[in-house]
Amino acid sequence: MKKRNIISIIVIGVSLMFSCSKPIVMGGYEVVPLPQEISLDQGEGFVIDPEVKIVYSEKSVAMKTNAWHLAALLKQATGNTLEITEDSETGKGIYLELDTTISSPEGYRIVTDREKVQVQASSAAGIFYGIQTLYKALPVFDKDKEQAAWPAGKILDSPRFSYRGVMLDVGRHYFPVDYLKQFMDMLALHHINTFHWHLTEDQGWRIEIKKYPELTKIGSKRKETLVDWQTKEMDGLPYEGYYTQEEIREVVAYAAERFITVIPEIDLPGHMTAALASYPHLGCTGGPYEVATTFGVFSEVLCAGNEQTLQFVKDVLTEVMDLFPSIYIHIGGDECPKERWKMCPKCQAMIRKQGILPMPGRTAENQLQTWFMTQVESFIREHGRRMIGWDEVLEGGMPPDATIMSWRGIEGGIEAAKKKHHVIMTPINYLYFSNPRILKLQGLETVKRVYQFDPVPDVLSTDEQQYILGAQASIWTEWIKDTSRLEYVTLPRLAAAAEIFWTSLRQKEVNYFLERLSRMLNIYTQRGYEYRQDTYEPYPQSEKVLY
Repeated sequence: MKKRNIISIIVIGVSLMFSCSKPIVMGGYEVVPLPQEISLDQGEGFVIDPEVKIVYSEKSVAMKTNAWHLAALLKQATGNTLEITEDSETGKGIYLELDTTISSPEGYRIVTDREKVQVQASSAAGIFYGIQTLYKALPVFDKDKEQAAWPAGKILDSPRFSYRGVMLDVGRHYFPVDYLKQFMDMLALHHINTFHWHLTEDQGWRIEIKKYPELTKIGSKRKETLVDWQTKEMDGLPYEGYYTQEEIREVVAYAAERFITVIPEIDLPGHMTAALASYPHLGCTGGPYEVATTFGVFSEVLCAGNEQTLQFVKDVLTEVMDLFPSIYIHIGGDECPKERWKMCPKCQAMIRKQGILPMPGRTAENQLQTWFMTQVESFIREHGRRMIGWDEVLEGGMPPDATIMSWRGIEGGIEAAKKKHHVIMTPINYLYFSNPRILKLQGLETVKRVYQFDPVPDVLSTDEQQYILGAQASIWTEWIKDTSRLEYVTLPRLAAAAEIFWTSLRQKEVNYFLERLSRMLNIYTQRGYEYRQDTYEPYPQSEKVLY
């Protein structure tokens, strides 16, 4: 009798346990960007219950940080606080494992069954991208009433391009450090590995340079800002902001934990009005200069014939290179009018000194810019780094070891690749998210315009195509002064760009992408991003913007 009572109690307890368990909602691996290979098994999936542990096999800071990232993402998504351990015999768990047989440095493998999820890669970076994929593969579910699960199966994945970038201009409008960290998390969600930080502009110098304190004392402030291009209305409000060197290091370290390299840009010799307002002797006329309050291309540029100018640039870049460990340093080179150089005695004397003569298609002043940029490129190379410049640096002849960022179209990138220079594609008509004409697009066209772009032009030979390192979305902030607007112009087009950067051509198909995008939009909502809501609305054909 007593034995039967015990058995009855056990049976009742087991029944109650199952009756109280939450329904299971299965996720899926068809995420953005789409993995290269997905194969599902017939077995049961992996349920993410509170008893699951996160196990990291390699005792390194990067792997431990990865484990904490995964725990934080799953806590946010499921409500479960999962234990992190190094114990490989822990049982049911998510195992983060280094595997040197995986050839791609950013590739990963995920193997899932009922008892174990293995995220394997040859580097901590690959593990990180596998974690992002797992997070995006979670189902849409009610964490208070349901449990999430991943299907049993296998993923093999690696990126198409090694350079997957986003540029943010903080010269026109400044964004605080706390928000930049949130922005890094947004980039990580999309497998972006490079943050191009445009730190200087006519409208503001945003980076502390200790040798030249006036750059931030004067150059980081403007008296007002243009608010309407047609009416020329000004807001009448003083504007300022810059990053201390400690804040710069903080952002760089935060990005590095997410395997994002931060590339600084000091844009020169044009777009330097803020620097000239701080140190007028660096210009051809000596000033006076004022930090720009409107937007456009300005005739006041650095004096290329002034030896003090080159020393100034070297001093600035010395401090920049101390702050940023990236192999690349971006020095601009775009939109540099030559009117002042044509009239400047020092610039004309330097042209004669260097033996520069006009050539068909290349003025002496264009070649003076090439000479100046070559001096800067040599200085950067002497410090073990490499220079990136906008495609205008092609106009006077290429600096010897420069990488070209092709923005006015793809033609500059094609020319550079044919000359065996590395190229990053960021054409204004596809990947400038702040392009006013593209912003007028509505509905499906907002993402289709991005998605249809291929960074590798067909006109290049197989050998020449190898010089295309990747592509970049660029965000200029003349008319973007707050985070809501920044996110609105960025999302969900960043999802389309992410698939360009990561997914192989054979996997790309716009309608399938749009099906998978809905899950990404749910994640945007969960994170509170201010994304465009009209993606699935048809666009009136009669109103299409022409390019």
